[in-house]
Amino acid sequence: MNLSRIAVLGGGPGGLYAARLLKRSHPDADVTVYEQGSPDTTFGFGVGLASRTQRNLRDADPASLDAIVDVSHPHEMSMKVGDATARLSHGELLAIARTTLLDVLQRHAADVGVRLEFGTRRSVTDLDADLIVAADGVNSATRTELAADLRPHIGTGEGLYLWCGTDVALPSAIFTPVTTRHGTFVAHAYPYGPDRSTFLIETDEATWRAAGFDDSTERTDGADSDETSLRYLEKAFADTLGGHRLIGNRTRWMRFRTVSCERWSAGNVVLLGDAAHTAHYSIGSGTKLAMEDAIALDRAVLESSTLREALTAYEAARRPGVEYLQSIAARSELWWESFPRRADIPVDQLMIAYMTRAGKVGVDRFMSSAPEVAKRGLADYAGVHPADVPDVDIADWILAQPVSRHGLSFAGRSAPSSLRYEPGTEVVDVEVSTAWADDADRLIARCVGSSVVWLTGRADRDAVLTRLDLGERMRRETGAVVVVEGPAQARGDLVAGVVSLRTDLVCVADDATVGGVSEVARTATV
Repeated sequence: MNLSRIAVLGGGPGGLYAARLLKRSHPDADVTVYEQGSPDTTFGFGVGLASRTQRNLRDADPASLDAIVDVSHPHEMSMKVGDATARLSHGELLAIARTTLLDVLQRHAADVGVRLEFGTRRSVTDLDADLIVAADGVNSATRTELAADLRPHIGTGEGLYLWCGTDVALPSAIFTPVTTRHGTFVAHAYPYGPDRSTFLIETDEATWRAAGFDDSTERTDGADSDETSLRYLEKAFADTLGGHRLIGNRTRWMRFRTVSCERWSAGNVVLLGDAAHTAHYSIGSGTKLAMEDAIALDRAVLESSTLREALTAYEAARRPGVEYLQSIAARSELWWESFPRRADIPVDQLMIAYMTRAGKVGVDRFMSSAPEVAKRGLADYAGVHPADVPDVDIADWILAQPVSRHGLSFAGRSAPSSLRYEPGTEVVDVEVSTAWADDADRLIARCVGSSVVWLTGRADRDAVLTRLDLGERMRRETGAVVVVEGPAQARGDLVAGVVSLRTDLVCVADDATVGGVSEVARTATV
């Protein structure tokens, strides 16, 4: 395919990376990046790069990845609740200042002949190009302009968050809650340079209003930072900050917006990164998704004979992975919005709950990557010494642990089939899409007073994960013993749910009986 002119709207990481890759693949084409800001102006602080993202970038363009790694800051990860801390050793986590990342990508784009134009706002109607790549961010004007073709959907989260920073490098990335007289705030913080760290702080709306941040948000101009909130949070997180100040950069409270589009392209215009899709910050995916989009777009254009074929292939290649990550991010978002409810869980066990919160990591995998933390967390779960936690067959060991709750005792965590038919057992066929919506509230209210709540439903994995989320609420809000049912292929998720206090007992059923009762079982109970 012969492309003479390629235009990229947006000079963020995704746009710059796409421009470099496309110029390398089409050296005779005129490739221009149009960025409305100046080259040294950006908003935000640090950007995280996970190990898998680094591998993908290295495969696509080793030179630029090497340059990024050279100016990045490695760190480990920890969770602190009160005076207790769980630490994970992880040598492949990197973070980089957003300004530094942009500088590296600007230089590497220019080195291959990409033209960079700053300081002028452009739209698709202004441009004469064979291909227009719209990498113009979550507030994409291109997506709005072409909404009739792209059919975007934007969902807004319940919680509120703000981005800020500080002038000290934390010893590791840290997740930590702080409770003030107004409510609980949770920090996601990580170092990205020798003297800099990012702080993302979130809270619920009731706490936000109680602290007066609805008023401070209203008073803060769009170009300014909410200094009232920053000074308050600086005091709240004084121990973590070690006396350092919080720094703003157009810092104000926001609600996370999840963007999806029914189509990613219209004519010769294609969306990339946040313009096409977003995933919650708790899985650190914005820059990753944008740069991996760029890789897939370049490959599709290079391998296709027509532009239409290329854009169709790009979307087909990227959409499944993006939608999978968005589903994980949605669960993670809801987990963090409800995080203060879990502050009573021992920190190592809470780390297991965090790592397994969205179904991406199972207990076995976490055990192999962080055995010391996992063993301490499993010991807290079982009420034993960490030395008594085995190294192998961990799922079987987890399910073999006894439990007593509200006057009921069980020798292990596999629910006896007869329990389903006992007086006082409420069997709930769960059809809700999330455990945190009004219909879930009604289910929980219905089960108050039950001795046992048995949650069943569809056999697909997403439905099982939703039942586990609902089970966590049921345990805390009804006082009942909770059983979550799922198919054999979801056994790992059910095991993680037991350890993470999302359920008390599990029922691993045949696919044919999940959501119902087999004829054998039915006959046995008549």
